[in-house]
Amino acid sequence: MRSNKQPIGTNGLKMTNSKSKYQLICGLEIHAELKTKSKMFCGCVNDPFGAKQPNIYTCPICLGMPGGLPVANKQAIEWTIQLGLALNCKIHLFSKFDRKHYFYPDLPKGYQISQYDQPFCFDGFVETSQGKVAITRVHLEEDTGKLLHKTSGGHKVTLVDFNRGGVPLVEIVTEPEIKSALQAKELAQYLRQIIRYLEIGDCNMEQGGMRLEANVSLSPNGQLPNYKTEVKNINSFRFLEQAINYEIGRQSDVLDKHQTPPQETRGFDAGKGVTFSQRIKETAADYRYFPEPDIPPIRFTKTQVERLQAGLPELPGQVRTRWQRQFNLSPSLVNRLIISQAQTELLDGVWQMASRDKLSPTKLADWILNQPKFLKQSFSAHQVIDRYQSETKTEKVDEKELTQIVQQTLIQFPSEVQRFRSGERKLLGFFIGQIKPQVSASADIKQISSIINQVLNH
Repeated sequence: MRSNKQPIGTNGLKMTNSKSKYQLICGLEIHAELKTKSKMFCGCVNDPFGAKQPNIYTCPICLGMPGGLPVANKQAIEWTIQLGLALNCKIHLFSKFDRKHYFYPDLPKGYQISQYDQPFCFDGFVETSQGKVAITRVHLEEDTGKLLHKTSGGHKVTLVDFNRGGVPLVEIVTEPEIKSALQAKELAQYLRQIIRYLEIGDCNMEQGGMRLEANVSLSPNGQLPNYKTEVKNINSFRFLEQAINYEIGRQSDVLDKHQTPPQETRGFDAGKGVTFSQRIKETAADYRYFPEPDIPPIRFTKTQVERLQAGLPELPGQVRTRWQRQFNLSPSLVNRLIISQAQTELLDGVWQMASRDKLSPTKLADWILNQPKFLKQSFSAHQVIDRYQSETKTEKVDEKELTQIVQQTLIQFPSEVQRFRSGERKLLGFFIGQIKPQVSASADIKQISSIINQVLNH
């Protein structure tokens, strides 16, 4: 029996499957590491996940030692601007880096070189299935080190690996215009797709190459409330959706008691499916931002920005629209096929050859998606079409011969025959599996199905 009650979380708070009387006020902060050869402000190797030992890709600059002077990575800056352009952002022709002060063991300088009031990119937007979401800013900063919690000599200790410290980290901040947890998930997935498509980051979420943060509040009237809860360091899209839905339920309970949720930073326990308090949330004033004195301000010309704009490939949204219009491919198929620029180029040729040879691009797309390793190999469009035709080619079998094979096979499965005749129609697939090897690997499934139905319904 289906219950109409809302599901209850492990701490007794209501989760959100039904419409809340409060409106979600939500924005995202997405952090993604850029895959430049060197770090953001020094010449150390940018390969924190491939390092064979802790702290081998470090130097006085990224370790914050006295006398180390940072030099900005040009490639990282240009990639950040291209990402902003891909997200419909405007570009500041005058920009700078700032110092963001906070004290934590993974930040050796006691401050992070980031951007505050003049980021490289601002005022963009992304279209989602639930409407447009504005992009507040896309800025560039350095990543922190990584804390490792271990037991040594019977004592719990925390170790620090600074191989990741100083890696270029791009941050995308949205306006609080996200209407649902599902929209937040869709937007985050699209941002990862764009970063990968531009070939500027791998966004490996299991390793921490991309981290998701959600700023969640609720409002009875759609106006910005006087509090904000930030759920930090989420490493999967599914967990992002779960965390936001959990917060809607938790904050609804607090507001129902005529209380205001505290402005705080929370973590997400994926095992329990709940968020938990970490600390009272800092404000911008707490970070004591001021311009980075060791890096001069950065100026761009319109010509430089236009050059970066011209260097962008056809973006996933443009490819999606074109494939739907030209080849009548459904949005669901297209979204799963747009992975990289190289794959888009290959599939463009495949769809064009399919249309020329009067093959169905939709059937071809389905076939490709059912072979996940296929596109990772090096094939030309012509080879893809040849393999598809070879593997999907069917041939008619002599009907009299096929009928005899079907009759002889069905005799061996009286129980299954009776169940089929009693309405268990899914057994048709079982019968096909028994008969097809006896005829031909390329036998027409529709013909086999037709003969089986004729024999069983006789």
